[in-house]
Amino acid sequence: MAEHSGKPTRPAGGKGPGKRGDGPQKRNDGPRKDGSGPRKDGGPRKEGGFRKDGTGPRREGGPRKDDRGPRREGSFRKEGAGSRREGSFRKDDNRTRRRPEEGDGPATDRKPKTDRKPANRDTGAAIRLNKYIASAGICSRRDADKLITAGLVSVNGNVVTELGTKVMPGDDVRYNGERLKDERKVYVLLNKPKDYVTTTDDPKERKTVMLLVKQACKERIYPVGRLDRNTTGVLLISNDGDLAKRLTHPAYNKKKIYHVFLDKPLTSNDMKTLAEGVTLEDGEIRADAISYVHPDNKREIGLEIHSGRNRIVRRMFEALEYKVTKLDRVYFAGLTKKNLSRGQWRFLTDKEIRMLKTDAYE
Repeated sequence: MAEHSGKPTRPAGGKGPGKRGDGPQKRNDGPRKDGSGPRKDGGPRKEGGFRKDGTGPRREGGPRKDDRGPRREGSFRKEGAGSRREGSFRKDDNRTRRRPEEGDGPATDRKPKTDRKPANRDTGAAIRLNKYIASAGICSRRDADKLITAGLVSVNGNVVTELGTKVMPGDDVRYNGERLKDERKVYVLLNKPKDYVTTTDDPKERKTVMLLVKQACKERIYPVGRLDRNTTGVLLISNDGDLAKRLTHPAYNKKKIYHVFLDKPLTSNDMKTLAEGVTLEDGEIRADAISYVHPDNKREIGLEIHSGRNRIVRRMFEALEYKVTKLDRVYFAGLTKKNLSRGQWRFLTDKEIRMLKTDAYE
């Protein structure tokens, strides 16, 4: 008798190895073609053998077509049962979804909620009188307080001088006898031409900038800040009193850039003096930035300044014995005259309005 080596032996005519230690055994040629019926003398089969339907070997713990047997932690079942990894959802549960966190990326697959109910706003709520005046485009809230204490405002026929007074939307509020209305806010950008004064009404009957924008809207609007009659460039016209206050009050120091034309070349020493500061009758002033517009033409100067004092640019150069022959404002609080011809106007975009209200240009 031949010595047994202890290695698995092949059964006669068989193709696969036998079970270690079980000795020779007969093995069939695999599952039936139709996948039905018991195996013929199949014998024991090691874990991970063929599936019943003959679709190939099955790994330990893998999903079954009929969804029976163990599964890996975190796998999904068709009917929504069994264990799941943290943060996943079953189709049939009603648990609250995890809120998106920073870094999750855009939720492009979310559908907008079209059935969301609007906020319950009380349209008849009382508002402060100074806010009502500012909303009508007369002035800012702070200046409205001055009008109230001066006895220039009446509500329903009664003069009101007490600050903090509240009014209802239907009340008859008047300033200097003229009834005020809570109007929509309008913002117009004008590229101001020469020979127009920046005012709503001129006693000398000169042309005003309001003639250029009279077709813009029905609301009462007025210039935000001032440009001299012979100064051209960016000018904002609006009925937003609070915004006008922020853009023109000296405490806010909004950035302005001018293109200055001089009667003679500006020396480098005088340019340095303007940058360091010159003393005028109403105090010291200096340029935030100054340079030549063209290196070969020292009569054209680019000047950046935050001060809103009257005729401040002209007076700065006059202090050094220069005469400004032409002055053009090319930038004001983030607004420019790009693609806007002289004497033309346009409405501000929503993006520009948000920029002004949030100081995003600073």
